[in-house]
This record gives sequence, structure tokens and C-alpha cells, in this order.
Amino acid sequence: MITVEEAEKTIQAELRDYGVEIMPFELTLGRVLAEDIKADRDLPPFNRVTMDGIAVNYDAIENGVSSFHIKATQAAGDPPGVVHEPDHCIEIMTGAALPLSVDTVIRYEDLEIRAGLASVLISPNHIKKGQNIHFQGRDKKQHDIVAESGQIISPAIISLVASVGETELRVKKMPRVVIISSGDELVEVEQIPLVYQIRRSNNYTVKAVLQQHGIEAAMLHVPDDPEITKRLIQQCLLNYDVILLSGGISMGKFDYIPKALEELNVQQLFHKVEQRPGKPFWFGKHENGVVVFAFPGNPVATFMCLHRYFLTWLQATLGLKPQPAAYAVLDRDFNFLPALKYFLQVHLQVNESGQLMATPIEGNGSGDFANLADTNAFMELPLEKNHFAKGEVYRVWMFKGLF
Repeated sequence: MITVEEAEKTIQAELRDYGVEIMPFELTLGRVLAEDIKADRDLPPFNRVTMDGIAVNYDAIENGVSSFHIKATQAAGDPPGVVHEPDHCIEIMTGAALPLSVDTVIRYEDLEIRAGLASVLISPNHIKKGQNIHFQGRDKKQHDIVAESGQIISPAIISLVASVGETELRVKKMPRVVIISSGDELVEVEQIPLVYQIRRSNNYTVKAVLQQHGIEAAMLHVPDDPEITKRLIQQCLLNYDVILLSGGISMGKFDYIPKALEELNVQQLFHKVEQRPGKPFWFGKHENGVVVFAFPGNPVATFMCLHRYFLTWLQATLGLKPQPAAYAVLDRDFNFLPALKYFLQVHLQVNESGQLMATPIEGNGSGDFANLADTNAFMELPLEKNHFAKGEVYRVWMFKGLF
């Protein structure tokens, strides 16, 4: 067996570059940006009014003018008006382009308007030149980068892209992924299982996690038959970039997957990791570049290995910067005797002091997937210890939000 750290290092050494593709910008949410986005003009592109009110020349305020004749009314999107007299103003709305002949906006709340005359109700000392104006180019200048490549496209990025007139984006291609479940004990979801059978769930779990990360994976199932297993994996090696296997990799008499992978010249890089759940985890690669993650069939083991290993590999493959590690405080004592790194199911919540607290949710082994619905993270407990005390801090791997 190898350590968790050695397994992670081995996997991270097998990063791939699947290239880029061009997509309509509105369809790229959640994808990884593969180009820098630049402003096609200053942002904002003009001196933009930020409050409804009147636009005046500040020199008039300094010279004691306190009442202004409204020359015109200008809405957002209207061409800028013009005033020539110091006691004239333009009634102006939020988002409008500030006329060149004025330089200060006084909001409605500080005015009284009657019969086309706007009177200032506050002291001139409370009015500053240039107030309530978002000046041209304050955010970005033309040709400045507004969104750097190598980040996940968020709604905010979509907004930026639209504002600079980009209709298409270059994004990182996702790997072609296939999920293969195995075992004669598994039946389709819609079937009524016999007393010795269970419904397939691991493949749907993996598929759902991948969908959260922008991958639409194919799903296949193989029975406990060595020839069928080998033939199906061989086909997948020709048609996919990543194979995710669930089950059939332990030491059982009907665990045919390791032998099939060996016969198909898939190089085993490791088999078995000093961890629980997921000790039988197998990882390898084919000479054509396909990487193979073979997870244990127990649902919690598959779920943990997917988050701890595959998703970190995917993020690095897509060129995303590593996320800062998250840590939480254990809120009760916990004991684990085997000399293995333990991934404890926990429920995270923030206490009134702003600390991230982890409550252990003890299940009945790696086959107890019902607890996953009540938890939102795994806490990584070091293998060098057996007793973990309340108040100690350990790394956590979140698989859903806190709220």
C-alpha cells in the first residue's frame, strides 16, 4: 500500500491537456476560461451618473448659486444635454451620461423642485465637486484585461463578457469520461431487486457529481464476466479520455477488472492506499493517454475517492489554481484504531464565533451511504494517531455547501 500523499502525487503527475473549444458565451457558465478577456472601451465608457437628481457646474455652487433652472431632463440612454448658464441645470437619472458642461450631481433628496426650479436644501459645504459620478475608465481602461484565463466562468464573468461585446469564448475542453459499474448483484433503478440484489446507485452518484463540474459522462455496466469486462474496457480505451470504474477491484474471486486492465496494457501506477474508506483504490494509465480511476464498489468509498482524487486531478488538468485547503475544528472526541488515514464523515457548520465546526456522523462502514445525505464533508484524520480530541483542527474536503 502507498500513503494518501503518495497516491495524490502519482495522480497529479498524470495531468492532461485536452485543448480548447469555442462556445457561445451564454453557454459557458461553469466552464474554464481559456483566454484573457479585454475591455473594448473604457469601463465605464462615459462619466456615469449614480444618483437621480440634477447635474450642475460646481463653480456655481462655490459662487453662491443655490437655485437652478431645469434646462432639460435626461434619462439613461439619452444623448447628453448642454447647459450654458451657471444657474441652469439638467435633471438627470441614474445611469445617464454626464454632459460635458456640468461636473457635479445633487440628488433629489437634497432638493426641492417647483415650477421648473430646483432649490438646494443642504449647505454648500456638504456638496463635493464630482459627487455621485462614476468616472469614465475608473474601473478599466480600453484593452485592459477584465477577466483572466484559467478561472471558472461565473455569472459575474458572463456579465463582464457581455459588457465588452464578446459573443464567443474559448474554454478548456472537458475530458470524455465514462463511468463503468460492475457486479451481478446490481440491477437497474426501476427494477424490483431480489433479496440478494441491490439497485445501481454509484454510477448515478458519480454522474451527478461530474455534472456539477460541467462533465456529461457516459454510463456502462459490466456483469461479473471476464471476457465481457475486458471487451468493454477495451472499447472505452478507444473512445474516452478517462475511465471511472466502480467496484470489481478488490481481492474477490469475481473481481476481474485488475486482470482485464493488465491484459489491455493499462499500466498500474498503484493499487491500495493506506486509507479508509477506499483502501482498494486502483489507478493507472494506458499508453494512448487514457487515465483510469478504479474505485472500490462501496458507495462511501467511491464518493470519497471521487472528491479527494479525481476532482483535484480534474481541476489541475483544466489549469485551475489550487484552492486553499479548508480546515475545521472537531467538536467531539473521536477514536479510530487501524493504522490508516481516516476520512470521517462530518457535518460542518459555522458557530457564533465564526469557527468552522465539524460534527462526526458515524455510519456503519463504507457501505453505509445513507449518512451522506446528513453530511457535507470528509475530515481527513492522520494515520499516525488513534485518538482525536475535541478542539483539534484537521483538513476537510467539502462536497456540498454549508447552507
